[in-house]
Amino acid sequence: MSSVIYEKDQHNIVHLILDKPNAGANLMDNEFTDSLSAAVEQLRQDDYTGVIFRSAKSTFFAGGNLDDLFTTQKENAAQLYDMVNRLKLAMREIETQGKPVVACINGAALGGGWELALSAHYRIALNKGVILGLPEVTLGLLPGGGGVIRMTRLLGVQAAMPFLLEGKQFKPEKGLELGLINEVVDSPEAMLESAINWIKENPTATQPYDVKGSKVPGGKPKHPGLAKMLPIAPAMIRAKTKGTLPAPESILAVMVEGLEVDIDTAMRIESRYFVELVCSQVAKNMIGTFWYQMNEIKTGAARPKSIERKKVKKLGVLGAGMMGAGIAYSSAMKGIEVVLKDVSFESAEKGKAYSQNIVDKKVQKKHLSQEKADVLLNAILPTDNAQQLAGCDLVIEAVFENRELKASVTQEAEAQLSTQAVFASNTSTLPITGLAQASNRPENYIGLHFFSPVDKMPLVEIICGEKTSDETLALAYDYVQQIGKTPIVVNDSRGFYTSRVFGTFANEGIAMLGEGIPAAAIENAAFLAGFPVGPLAVTDEVSLTLVEKIRKQTMLDLEAEGKEYTHHPAEKTVDKMVALERSGKLAGAGFYDYPTGAKKHLWSGLKETFEDANKAIDLQEIKDRLLYIQAIETVRCLEENVLTSVRDANIGSIMGIGYPVWTGGILQFINQTGLDAFIKRAEHLHANCGQRFEVPTLLKQMAKDKLTFKDQ
Repeated sequence: MSSVIYEKDQHNIVHLILDKPNAGANLMDNEFTDSLSAAVEQLRQDDYTGVIFRSAKSTFFAGGNLDDLFTTQKENAAQLYDMVNRLKLAMREIETQGKPVVACINGAALGGGWELALSAHYRIALNKGVILGLPEVTLGLLPGGGGVIRMTRLLGVQAAMPFLLEGKQFKPEKGLELGLINEVVDSPEAMLESAINWIKENPTATQPYDVKGSKVPGGKPKHPGLAKMLPIAPAMIRAKTKGTLPAPESILAVMVEGLEVDIDTAMRIESRYFVELVCSQVAKNMIGTFWYQMNEIKTGAARPKSIERKKVKKLGVLGAGMMGAGIAYSSAMKGIEVVLKDVSFESAEKGKAYSQNIVDKKVQKKHLSQEKADVLLNAILPTDNAQQLAGCDLVIEAVFENRELKASVTQEAEAQLSTQAVFASNTSTLPITGLAQASNRPENYIGLHFFSPVDKMPLVEIICGEKTSDETLALAYDYVQQIGKTPIVVNDSRGFYTSRVFGTFANEGIAMLGEGIPAAAIENAAFLAGFPVGPLAVTDEVSLTLVEKIRKQTMLDLEAEGKEYTHHPAEKTVDKMVALERSGKLAGAGFYDYPTGAKKHLWSGLKETFEDANKAIDLQEIKDRLLYIQAIETVRCLEENVLTSVRDANIGSIMGIGYPVWTGGILQFINQTGLDAFIKRAEHLHANCGQRFEVPTLLKQMAKDKLTFKDQ
């Protein structure tokens, strides 16, 4: 069966209808390549006036077949290279045969779908439900179907960079502005009619880059403007990726090299770089996590299957500080009615002002209409009256990390709620089961751990207490997805998963400083490993006084439970910094100085206070300590059933903790290292750095059984 149906209409126009058999979406794979090549052969023998690409699916074209790419190894790379080049030859023949070609884009055209559309001379899109772009870089790849070459030639190097190097997606209106979309219509019927009319009015057609003497917008690499920019472009990419992500560098190379040769040679250059990336471990990591595992989360892998999906219509938020205000904004933005309660009306109003500030900026930049802004703001009701919480489907408390305060607001809210309403705590450290003791309905109690700033951070950690019901979990999961965020589900524990593991990162950096390792070496090693921020900088953001408070609270809790507290070598350094009145960014002084009107910089006093001039600096060891301590703690979370899936560990580590993207997540880092090699290195760190690096029993058993971290 063919993925491309060949039909000719009464106007002598050939319709190439994209319709992959037994599939929900069209994919760029061997089957499609064979089908398109066969259609080209038929065109050679046919008399026709033009070609229309259109889709029989609800989307135009989904892109490359990631199943094929994920399984491609260096041994069969040649087959992939041949397939990609055959596909490009077919697309080039269609666009160079002198007849007009139109792409009718009825839905998403991402990756290979947008590449196919780019091979047409005229592109028409529906005004709703269409998203366009080349997101391959987000999976460690580059567009391999001519996307880099065509986008660079159509837009120029600088204008194409955001769409290629960042995978920026856009809607048809933006496409019109860029000249990449020629027409936007209201219906499939209007789109087809317009396509036929354009073909009739333009009996011959040529791509801009195939016109003799044509010039690339902004010029070729030797053009004075580009010649100044290009030498620093790799350094700018490295500044962002720290050299851990090869795809952006490969894309830039294809953009530049491709402009120095003819377009057909450029296509082959693109193919070579594409195949090299497909076979790389980084791409395998990123596809595995950001495609397969992310899709499992999106489809509700951890959500109770038997519970009907629901939407939250009315939300209560207790506490109008930064977290509560962010939750209110993120919910109102998705059309949820929000009651934002604080101890005073003035405080609640201040919390709503957070949303006001965001929408005002969006209106100013024309990213949001004033009408929609007004609707959003009207959805947030600031109040100091708990009675306003009546009718809420879900209430989220976002007050200070104090048990007594949380218990008080829980009981005050519950008095206004129906027996079906769910109560959630935004705590980042306190066990949910303990907090739920203040509730009359612990089965309706759950943790919803948002990350700051809420409106920008995509992850929410859902924490189930001992008595949390399936119905409560289902509603929490539905709500997180309703506001456009990614949920991971974990079981109860002190610090749960993300805070618990993240704490090891910060503590390890502080411990190394206490050992005499220079602060700059610690922070730079973190960057080189791929972390977005160093452990000392992030601790300043959190505040050392908070770190101290959490430790003291933990000690008291464990004592009450009859359990022993294990001291961490970082504690002496934290205590010393607090004693020096350098508690972090809010105090204006921490591991860093924060001069007014200037960039922060490491406090010069760290050198004399902590650093040991005779201490040997091993950057690889520093990187490994930061990577391995979090990995070991994650395995312990699996052992203790805090984590129940590999996907939640990997997605949570990158989107919540900031674990390096190139790894594909914490457990995938162990997979790619190899369990035996990981254990050997961990044992070295255990011997040299302390008990905290002890290899978990689970890991040893998995290595013995030749297993890897995989969800079955």
